[in-house]
Amino acid sequence: MGAQWKAKHKDLAANARGRLFGKLSKELMVAARNGADPDLNPRLRMVMEAARKVSMPRETLERAVKKGAGLLGDAVHFEHVTYEGYAPHRVPVIVECLTDNVNRTVSEIRVLFRKGHLGSAGSVAWEFDRLGLIEAAPSRPGVDPEEAAIEAGAQDVQAGEEGDSLFLTDPHDLDLVSRALPDLGFTVHSAKLGYRPKSTVNLSAADLEEVEAFLAAIDANDDVQEVYVGLGD
Repeated sequence: MGAQWKAKHKDLAANARGRLFGKLSKELMVAARNGADPDLNPRLRMVMEAARKVSMPRETLERAVKKGAGLLGDAVHFEHVTYEGYAPHRVPVIVECLTDNVNRTVSEIRVLFRKGHLGSAGSVAWEFDRLGLIEAAPSRPGVDPEEAAIEAGAQDVQAGEEGDSLFLTDPHDLDLVSRALPDLGFTVHSAKLGYRPKSTVNLSAADLEEVEAFLAAIDANDDVQEVYVGLGD
């Protein structure tokens, strides 16, 4: 597991898909504040790729972009806030949020961390590396992910989900590598900045179930965008 936490089978539930689209809409709106043209706005382009990967309706995607760019006359004021702490059994957790009300969000996060421990800024971040994370799949037969990683300038590549490869980059090289991969035989499904744990905690089945329930409750919060966890597979 050891990176971005994803609830088991959560993409199969209609209400979970609705939450996912809502979170992506926020990301689209924030990214579009720097312009609605993805060719001139790398951050927007990366979020649009992530939205298309999960089949977000085109109308929903385009409306979020227009709203964020101010083309619909609605002002968008979301703030990025990050919380650090520990799940039960001292499992390190980083929670990234987008919110229009920081006071509400921190109050809700405190409640969600009651069974764990909510720390101060920097209390857990040292246990993670900040990296660019690119999920990509081969677009033609015979391509080698390791060779593509070297040629594109990625730091490393690992096996991802559903046959994808996960390319790890320096944060400053994220857009450069994501642009290079298509010419090397890969279709980029998502590209974003995130965290990878330097080490992971392994738990018994009973303890793991408790941690999973804790993480699921956090992930279900409307302001939470990403949950990163140092949890072993």
